[in-house]
Amino acid sequence: MTALTNLDLLTVGVSIAGSVILGVAVFFTNTKAPSNRWFFAFTVVTAIWGVLNFLNYQTRDVELALWLIRGVIFFAVWQTLSFYLFLLYFSNSDKPARRLSLWFFLVLAGTTAILTLTPYVFSSVTFEASSQVAQPTPGPAVAIFALTALLLVCMGLLSLLKEIPKATKEFALQLKTLAWSAGIMFALIAIFDLVFPVALENTKWIPLSSIFIMPFIIGTSYAILRQHLFNIKVIATSALVFILSIVSFGEIIFSNTLPLILFRTSVFILVLVFGVNLIRGVIREVEQREKIQKLAEELADTNERQKGLIRFISHEVKGFLTKNINVFAALVEGDFGTLPETMQPIVGQALAQSRDGVRSTEDILKASNQKNGMTTYKKEPFDLKALAEQNVEKSRLVAEGKGLTLSFTADAAGAPYTFVGDQGEIGDHVLRNLIDNSINYTPSGSITISLKKENDRLVFSVRDTGIGITEEDKKRLFTEGGHGKDSQKVNVHSTGYGLFIAKQIVEAHRGTIRAESQGQGKGSTFIVELPLT
Repeated sequence: MTALTNLDLLTVGVSIAGSVILGVAVFFTNTKAPSNRWFFAFTVVTAIWGVLNFLNYQTRDVELALWLIRGVIFFAVWQTLSFYLFLLYFSNSDKPARRLSLWFFLVLAGTTAILTLTPYVFSSVTFEASSQVAQPTPGPAVAIFALTALLLVCMGLLSLLKEIPKATKEFALQLKTLAWSAGIMFALIAIFDLVFPVALENTKWIPLSSIFIMPFIIGTSYAILRQHLFNIKVIATSALVFILSIVSFGEIIFSNTLPLILFRTSVFILVLVFGVNLIRGVIREVEQREKIQKLAEELADTNERQKGLIRFISHEVKGFLTKNINVFAALVEGDFGTLPETMQPIVGQALAQSRDGVRSTEDILKASNQKNGMTTYKKEPFDLKALAEQNVEKSRLVAEGKGLTLSFTADAAGAPYTFVGDQGEIGDHVLRNLIDNSINYTPSGSITISLKKENDRLVFSVRDTGIGITEEDKKRLFTEGGHGKDSQKVNVHSTGYGLFIAKQIVEAHRGTIRAESQGQGKGSTFIVELPLT
């Protein structure tokens, strides 16, 4: 009998661990799904049913054995109900049928469950000398219990079978797997736990009852794996917890003293509790990663649409502004006759503002293209000193109009200043941008521009006596759309893209750009270093 006891105890441990772990994994995958909730309820009730069934034949006390048997069939009712509702919600049955079925079978199962606790189902038990399991004496209402359980099981299987013809090939395979495994489970339970004990008075198979639920656990697990319901990380964690549970439960089987049994039982329970929390945590982690990935994909898609919209709007705006520039330029240059003196300042200001608008639009477009890797550079040898002088002269009139002193010096010992790069990009968006920035942010004083050679690098710098740069502003200077805290109060037309563009161009030429300042109101120096080779 020891071998049988060890075997039936092992089946109890395996079935409890397998059902609870699988139920927890399914439930926490989607706690809002009714099918997941009912499957979890089924696994919990099944675990309780297995424990009571095991305890049923561990006593020879008539009264205790009677109530344990009643407890077994009491939970068997809820087992079949949760099984039916799981399959009903798992299939694609219509919602009105679900609601009607739920209330009807809840009332039926509740009534039947109450009957199982009365003498109308089992009135008494007897023990035979040759049997370890109590023989129940059936009452007049045992047929109601049997019919209710049979009805619930058949209705659950029917709800699955009805969906198979309408399902996709993969889903139909999952439904068939569940139907076969469930049918085998309840066929074994009905034959060996109901027909044999009640009709044939044969109770020797009851100690192995827990093993009868394994076909459904195995079939459900296979269906889940086949449909890739779980992330591989969840599967691996569940498998690990299951193995640890079986190992810890195996220790109970070979315990030979009561204190050791109690200790190892508590270890088994702790392993299960810890495992459940571990699986729950892994599922949450997987869900968070999936949500983050989905949000990242949505954000990337939104960014692409916004970039396309920005490019479209920018091109359209640039086209309108260019037409305005052509019209205003023609008016200023007298192509339509001499303008009245009162109109000349207005048209001149409109021309300047349109040109500023075109530059701002070009900055936004250029920054977008650089960020997307769509900018190409035409690198050829050119004289950096001559290019710097040209840009200084272009800005001189504006500087002098503000009363600023603008000077340029180049170390004669460093000549020639030949550099290989994109002359247009370096001139328009690096040198000219730094000079114009200094003019815009210097209310009074001077701007000193210099060019020199230091070892194997060309160093271009623009030093001014302007508003200066705070440590906080330095962090934003070369970022996309980055402005200093009060920069737009001084230059309302600043887009914040100029220095970002300059940085991208300089770095594309393997150079560096930086800003130095002693602080607010103490001027600033912008330094560009470009490699000679």
